[in-house]
Amino acid sequence: MFSKKNSDITSLIKNLEKTRFDPLDFLPPGDLVEKMINLVIMGVPPVGPAKVTAALSDLEGALAQVDTSALNVVVFGGGTGLSNVIGGDSRIPLWPRSPFKGMKDTFPNTRSVVCVTDDGGSTGEFFKELPIIALGDLRHVLLSSIRRQNLLKQYSLSEEEAYLTAGNLHSLFNYRYSQRPASAEELIELSCVSPESMPHILRQALRDLLENIFLDERLNAQLDHRHCLGNLLLAAAIFKNLSPAEKNFDSAIIKGLRVLAEIIGAEPDSVLPCTTTPAQLKILYTNGVLVTGENKSAYAQRGYPVDRVFVEFDDTPHVPDEVMASIAQADIILFAPGSLFTSIIPILRVPGIARAIRANNKALKILVANLWIQKGETDIASDDPRRRFYVSDLVKAYHRNIPGGVHGLFHQVLTLRLQDIPGSVLQNYAVEGKVPIYLDNDRVREMGLTPFEARIFSQNALDERKVIQHDPESLATTVKTIWAARSYLSNGSAKNLPGCEDNEKLIINPGHETPNLRYAKIIHLLSGLDLDSEVRDSICRILWNHQDIPVSHLQNIRGVKLIDDDLWKRSQEWDNIFSFYDPDDGVIKIRQDIFDKPERFEVAFLVALGQSLLGNYAAKKEMLQLDEESENLGKIFQLTVRDQSSWNCYFTAQELDIYLRLARMIRSAKDPSLYTRLVNGYEGFTPPGLLFGLTYGWYLDNRFAAHIEYKMAIKHTEISDLIPEQVRVYDRRQAIIDFFREVVFRYDPSLYESGRTSSKHL
Repeated sequence: MFSKKNSDITSLIKNLEKTRFDPLDFLPPGDLVEKMINLVIMGVPPVGPAKVTAALSDLEGALAQVDTSALNVVVFGGGTGLSNVIGGDSRIPLWPRSPFKGMKDTFPNTRSVVCVTDDGGSTGEFFKELPIIALGDLRHVLLSSIRRQNLLKQYSLSEEEAYLTAGNLHSLFNYRYSQRPASAEELIELSCVSPESMPHILRQALRDLLENIFLDERLNAQLDHRHCLGNLLLAAAIFKNLSPAEKNFDSAIIKGLRVLAEIIGAEPDSVLPCTTTPAQLKILYTNGVLVTGENKSAYAQRGYPVDRVFVEFDDTPHVPDEVMASIAQADIILFAPGSLFTSIIPILRVPGIARAIRANNKALKILVANLWIQKGETDIASDDPRRRFYVSDLVKAYHRNIPGGVHGLFHQVLTLRLQDIPGSVLQNYAVEGKVPIYLDNDRVREMGLTPFEARIFSQNALDERKVIQHDPESLATTVKTIWAARSYLSNGSAKNLPGCEDNEKLIINPGHETPNLRYAKIIHLLSGLDLDSEVRDSICRILWNHQDIPVSHLQNIRGVKLIDDDLWKRSQEWDNIFSFYDPDDGVIKIRQDIFDKPERFEVAFLVALGQSLLGNYAAKKEMLQLDEESENLGKIFQLTVRDQSSWNCYFTAQELDIYLRLARMIRSAKDPSLYTRLVNGYEGFTPPGLLFGLTYGWYLDNRFAAHIEYKMAIKHTEISDLIPEQVRVYDRRQAIIDFFREVVFRYDPSLYESGRTSSKHL
């Protein structure tokens, strides 16, 4: 017995003697490059033989000493994600404590290429009056790009003064005034900038730009809007380089960015727009609804995954030469984290940019994955809305929406090590409805890409603000380490991916209509209608917020009147909308009390506006009782369509017929102008005019019509061939959506293709 145990011990010892440990085995699991990343980020493990820790320490030191000062880096992205990567999120109050870290510090020759399709907030106010690209994200990234060395040299500052100056710029750029300022000096004072801690030359340069806003007639009206002051400064710099007679902004935008960058201590051309041509985002959901606007997509609650993203340009898009040259010369190309469909994809849909990235075969190309799902974007996986969202889903979404797919755009994917985040923190986020995007390592590798997990979140942000976000310094260090270890990277290419667009499809607004031109048309048209001033302002806001509404949709409206509650005589048998379009006088009538509730007024107006498109199409409507042997079996709704020669309907006779059939009206074989529908027993139904108005409001924002949302719920249902009627209802609902997209809102199906088969309106 003793000899057997002794034999076992001897065998085990021999096995141990055969075992060889690599010093890298003391690092967290992963491939070689991942281990090197985590060595630099997390440091040498505190345990292990002295020789091992010494060797690891030497490797850590060597990686840290890699010279990146001459490398050319291009980073693509939108506002918050891109600014955070470049030098920290310059909008948050704590940014001035550490304003000089990030990619700009590790890689001095870093250039940001910024998405310009944002249309919310201060940027949206510019769009009302100026034919210009979105400035908000450019301003955001520009402030994050200021460099300590430039401030020290340019303004002869000490280290402490450089930090104070960064803090002053932070206050100035992020200040948003509430009423029209009297002077440039007042703006500076209201922004809480400390005069004594800002270099005189810098202060004077900023004051000159602000004074130009008061003097330039093109900009003066902007002072009436509640702008972010940094946006005004950028606008002033641009218009300073644009003569009143000049209409082409291409050169002025680049020069303006260059001027403001130099003033605040950023590198020249460190921030560039992906295009200088105004553009708008179009988002197509898998249920077939296509809507316009980045800001609108941010608060949408469609309940369906995004199918495709399109960009509509106001003219042939111009890509600055500086952007194309930067891509061609880049040693590293980085895609910053951020909104999936509203930051990276719009940039890569600008003709020529994706092609230029692919043409650069020497660059290290990295996608930084998002940390969290985004409501309305990544909270629903396109192939199964019930499951969670993975990094592979992120890659597939890029592949599907970028001309030519992700081939040649990036080879590595950088993700956060979720195991480094305390479970309690993830639970707190889950309570708020925020869930991380999970890395499915094997699936990403099957796609021909190399995923890296690293501890790239900010510990300070977690400790102080209980939030998880990318740490600029850690992320820059990680990119530096990947660059240093590039000889150990596999040169794979994207594979095993679904289909994608083969060609760059250019979508240009048919009338070359910039938002400011549309806004001017709205103002002009509303000024000619019978409207109370407060009602006019509210309607103007509604029309502006819903960019999909063409001005031509107002053609049948003569006015909007609020009716006192006591005088409201309209039957509410079919609805509680308390609004309708009266074809007799062309006036939308809304019950007075609805106006005091902005959201309900918006619903009421949109429903009535939709009804107005049908105009006076109905010559006669009546409900007939259907009796059999004195027993009521139901009702017959009869609709007689007016002769086309005397109607003012927005649609052709054929289009109207298609809609009425979709509304389940039966056209008489004997009298083509007569449509009927049977209503069983004492059941109710939605008349075609009301159905049209409700669907119109629902299409623009599904929060506005719960009745239609309920009807469309069948789109969430798994359809079975065992129940033919379910298939017919499903197809009819889809046909209604397609009709509204292609006929009501006039979107060309050849331009805005989806991944599903069109109903052709049945």
